[in-house]
Amino acid sequence: MDTSFLPTPQALLRYDQAGPRYTSYPTADRFVEAFGEDDYRAALMRRSGTAFGKLIPLSLYVHIPFCESLCYYCACNKIITKHHDRAKAYLDYLSREVALHTAVLGKRQKVSQLHLGGGSPTFLNADELRALMGMLRENFEIQPGAELSIEIDPRTIAPEMLDTLHALGFNRLSLGVQDYEPQVQQAVHRVQSPELVQTLLDAARARGFESVNFDLIYGLPKQTLASFERTIAQVIAQRPDRIAVYAYAHLPVRFKPQRRINAQDLPPPADKLQMLIAAQHRLLAAGYDYIGMDHFALPEDELAVAQRMGHLHRNFQGYSTQPDCDLLALGVSSIGRMGATYHQNAKTLDEYYDALDHGRFPVVRGLALTRDDLVRRAVIMALMCQGQVLFEEINQSYLIDFQRHFARELEALMELEDDGLVSTDAQGVSVTAKGRFLVRAIAMVFDRYLQADLDRSRFSKII
Repeated sequence: MDTSFLPTPQALLRYDQAGPRYTSYPTADRFVEAFGEDDYRAALMRRSGTAFGKLIPLSLYVHIPFCESLCYYCACNKIITKHHDRAKAYLDYLSREVALHTAVLGKRQKVSQLHLGGGSPTFLNADELRALMGMLRENFEIQPGAELSIEIDPRTIAPEMLDTLHALGFNRLSLGVQDYEPQVQQAVHRVQSPELVQTLLDAARARGFESVNFDLIYGLPKQTLASFERTIAQVIAQRPDRIAVYAYAHLPVRFKPQRRINAQDLPPPADKLQMLIAAQHRLLAAGYDYIGMDHFALPEDELAVAQRMGHLHRNFQGYSTQPDCDLLALGVSSIGRMGATYHQNAKTLDEYYDALDHGRFPVVRGLALTRDDLVRRAVIMALMCQGQVLFEEINQSYLIDFQRHFARELEALMELEDDGLVSTDAQGVSVTAKGRFLVRAIAMVFDRYLQADLDRSRFSKII
């Protein structure tokens, strides 16, 4: 297969800078504590008071924070515990949070997308999952054909649990694979065999799940180019519908579990770059379509179809086939979107429980978007999802003169155009085939906050 359109190692290194992943714009680091419960309630009331709120379905995200063991690379909000009885109290508080929402929005809001993340959602047993989904279906109207997905730790789920998930309506699974090499798994404290993952994959296919995703990470301790290529080869042989290949960001100052990783065991930047290039070449040669950022999918998968049709979207869960819509986020630390606002719940169980004990939404920070934020969000998401932004579409939607409003940004794009990442003409800006692999760097040009902020140490690097 022709892979000449892939960026050269020199281009990858040149644009290997720290920057956001743009699951939102503005990004979550811009949220402020001045935005609180009253602001969130007002955003909910605005939705409930419009026909839009009744016609346009919601997306639901539920955060389950519990894990049985600690993965050293993890940057997620999680609680490590062997005490499964903690789940019962948590589910009770989730139901209280839902009740606060339905008191404002009313019951039976339509839902077209539901995602259970964590942590490890499969920390919940079958009865607890049934109770959770029963509570959600009682309060929301989950639409026929809705996308219901759940993250799975292969170490903590029996194949028989897939019967429960399928019966509850889940149609998409995401398995945390990360790496298949034993020495790498031991270095990050996550040991699971390819055979274990294959058993789950076979069980998922036998039960008719529509799509199975594998998460992989490159740049982990003890990884080498040869070892990661072996993992990629094993994953290709298993042929999941979707594959996400993430770069490990070693930020031990921010994420305490990473302090257990010996920095001397991390592969050097040059090797990490070669791992990315090898993954790109091998996955494309194996017939996977490149979706964007770190995501690949088989051509028949809905994500690849949505990309070809120009219907790809992006939200706090990453790339999605669902139309842009409000995201109602439930659970500790969860992040959501309501109208022209973003919000985040309390990050600790004590704070989360305390707010609900007092009948308050557990929102502790957020952001009300300005008109400029909305314009820039539209531009960045068009680049990230459609690979182009058309001037006239933005002009008509936001009543601006794109070329005047973004004169400085268009000038900055000239350097990227010289490097073959974008092309510009009188109609708009298009991301080239080569530029799609560095689309974060292109989107960063339009990020007003980032351009004014020289400290980017809180972000992961592109590679």
